[in-house]
Amino acid sequence: MQKIILIPDSFKGTMSSAEVCSIMKKAISSYYPQAEIISIPVADGGEGSVDAFLSALGGKKVSVAVKGPYFENTESFYGILPDNTAVIEMAAAAGLPLAGEKKQVGKATTYGVGQLIVHAASSGCRKIIVGLGGSCTNDGGCGAAAAAGIVFRDASGKPFVPTGETLCNISSIDTGGLEASVARAEIITMCDIDNPLCGPNGAAFVFAPQKGADDAMVKILDENLLHMAAIVKKDLGIDIADMPGAGAAGGMGGGMAAFFGSRLKMGIETVLDVTGFDNTVKGADLVITGEGKIDRQSLRGKVVIGVARRAKKAGVPVTAIVGDIGNNIEMAYSEGVSAIFSINRTAVPFEKARLRSRDDLYLTMDNLMRFIKTLEEHGR
Repeated sequence: MQKIILIPDSFKGTMSSAEVCSIMKKAISSYYPQAEIISIPVADGGEGSVDAFLSALGGKKVSVAVKGPYFENTESFYGILPDNTAVIEMAAAAGLPLAGEKKQVGKATTYGVGQLIVHAASSGCRKIIVGLGGSCTNDGGCGAAAAAGIVFRDASGKPFVPTGETLCNISSIDTGGLEASVARAEIITMCDIDNPLCGPNGAAFVFAPQKGADDAMVKILDENLLHMAAIVKKDLGIDIADMPGAGAAGGMGGGMAAFFGSRLKMGIETVLDVTGFDNTVKGADLVITGEGKIDRQSLRGKVVIGVARRAKKAGVPVTAIVGDIGNNIEMAYSEGVSAIFSINRTAVPFEKARLRSRDDLYLTMDNLMRFIKTLEEHGR
């Protein structure tokens, strides 16, 4: 083998995608020291997305002082790729870890995320990728919009910055003050879920409990998002209530579409496009991808399937190395996956398996390379 592409997702709770690439490369190099090994770490838009893009493509990290989840001052960052594309992970300004012990989703804001968008756009970035994931918010992206110049007014005409518990006070929305540099930028939102904004499968009912909301607060947050959607439809002419992905990150998916004119796009599709995968895969002998667990959720177009579909078009075989294999994943083979291997070498609970995951990944890759090398040596 002369050219191998590594493009795994992270193994949640154990290894980052960059770590997975490093371990895979080490195992491959012991059998194919002359091979060209191209590593493309993948992140889903949440924590680690900026580092993954910078690791894959190069660029620089920019530090920015912004407002945190409760309007406190905090240090944040975003990345700028060599082509001047900005990469922002909302978790860097509105992530659950930033909420600390006091998790008050009704009061949390995405204002800092908007500040990152404005900083990137005003710095000359004409394309901005915003990754959704790991948020502690439920404000429908209104905080981010306010930071970018969009004005929300209550019934008395007074402007304010809505949070999850005050979305119900929005009476009108004025987008006339949107920062010009932001309005000119192409903004792509990485969004790997298709939940609607409201209802039993919406942002509040599905995700708010893990952000500290009790049953009563969940109901309030859901009703408030519905109210926000009604005002958005009235004033902006955009219907986000049932938009697939609108419920991502506390309704930030809907807010990105409504306030920033952003396209919601699967994370792996964004990664493949930005990294130029379709050109890179040409002439490759093998693509190795993977994730912590492949299951029916994976088959909806996440990393393994997204990679396999593109590689299939180029006629390049794909092997998936995963932590665990769920039931009913046979469809993966028709999508372009040639083989799936689990790194779980012994039957132990996850808490024990995660401690040995790096060694198990290396040994699994070593086993695969050993097998391929043996076939080659026997002319098969």
